[in-house]
Amino acid sequence: MELEHPYSPAYEIEGVAYVSGALSVDADGKSVAGRDAAMDAALRKLSDRLGTVGMTLANVAKLTYFVTDISLRDEANAQLVKHFSAPRPARSFVEVSSLPYGCSVEIEAVAYRSLGGAA
Repeated sequence: MELEHPYSPAYEIEGVAYVSGALSVDADGKSVAGRDAAMDAALRKLSDRLGTVGMTLANVAKLTYFVTDISLRDEANAQLVKHFSAPRPARSFVEVSSLPYGCSVEIEAVAYRSLGGAA
């Protein structure tokens, strides 16, 4: 279930998609516990948001991770290797004091229609 918010999950302008932050929540909007599970939940939510503009993870050129624990960097690096082919997207990794709903991970992205062969 997509949480109700006043912004678009993703907004495309001339083949460039700006994807709102995807939190580490389950289908009911509840925070997902566990380091790897939280990373995977946020990436699944990001993938769903990309789908709203007809794109996939293959279209991602830039990721920004917001985490409540900087030591999650290893899990984020493993996630990049697992889910993205070389050359992998550029990435920023930022520790924050808290995230909505008690989440530990939020991922936002910039994607380009010309990457990944999406129509």
